[in-house]
Amino acid sequence: MDLPLWLTAIIAFVIVNFMLVSASVLVYAERKVSGYIQNRPGPNRVGPFGFLQPFADVVKLLFKEDIVPEQSTRFIHSLAPVLMVVIAMTVPAMIPFARGFVIADPEVGVLLILALTSISVYGVTLAGWSSNSKFSLLGGLRSSAQMISYELSMGLAVVSVILITGSLSVVDIVESQADGWALLGWNVIRNPIGALIFIITAFAETNRAPFDLPEAEQELVGGYHTEYSGMKFGMFFLAEYVNWFVASFVIVTLFFGGYLIPFEPLFADAFYANGLGWLLGILQFLCLMAKVSFFVFVFIWVRWTLPRFKYNQLMTIGWKYLLPLALVNAIVIAIIVAVVKSVF
Repeated sequence: MDLPLWLTAIIAFVIVNFMLVSASVLVYAERKVSGYIQNRPGPNRVGPFGFLQPFADVVKLLFKEDIVPEQSTRFIHSLAPVLMVVIAMTVPAMIPFARGFVIADPEVGVLLILALTSISVYGVTLAGWSSNSKFSLLGGLRSSAQMISYELSMGLAVVSVILITGSLSVVDIVESQADGWALLGWNVIRNPIGALIFIITAFAETNRAPFDLPEAEQELVGGYHTEYSGMKFGMFFLAEYVNWFVASFVIVTLFFGGYLIPFEPLFADAFYANGLGWLLGILQFLCLMAKVSFFVFVFIWVRWTLPRFKYNQLMTIGWKYLLPLALVNAIVIAIIVAVVKSVF
């Protein structure tokens, strides 16, 4: 159903602030998990258990000097981080957090998500070019080539989901996974190869290790944001963590049942019959966050487990392995769907 405009505005305000706070929580989680993986304590000084360390970092960035290279293109240099943050904050508008709790559910919601995530490459490329630094420029070029290469495989993985669901609506994709007690109907079970491809490409699209070639400190100092400082660097930092968080949401939404609670069809009607639909909505949101938290942990786990690829390896994986596999998977899914529809 269509929500009133004032309620949509409130939901949007809540989600934007939720994403802002979540970035700080993700920074803390990554530092703590990294500490445990490397057998060290992690942040433990600022606040209880070091929980206020990310907020201390924000205060530090606020007071740091904003240094702009003299030969840079100043307007583009300032525009790039803003573009990254705006795009990162826009994508959650299409993510359903519970049944009926979504800002926008256009009929082509999946295409909008892919389009918005594709635009983020402009922020990285413009940042690299406008800085007038060879390290920044090389980082920007690496990012554009990497994201274009892996977007093809990601798009084909999404196409396989659309073929199974028969809809481009994100909400329809989630609800279609309610088959098999909202567990056996997950797209990761019906389409495991597509899920694997999408997860791998999500790492590449968010520039997370082992696909963090655009930053590559050992080679490029800091890549596309080498010449950034203060809150402009902080905005890149924020966008990176929000994109990582949003990627986890998209993975869960497309392949792991989204907000659906396992075995939900068995008891959902009882909640609605007793006027407890709001409680079911809260449980759906908590279930979604539990699934997303798992993939947040996977992102961190992979970072401290696998070494960074060389650039030729990165391109080889994208073009020689993932793209053909994604294409074959989409064709096979299309044939299976066509056969099933003709028989039943």
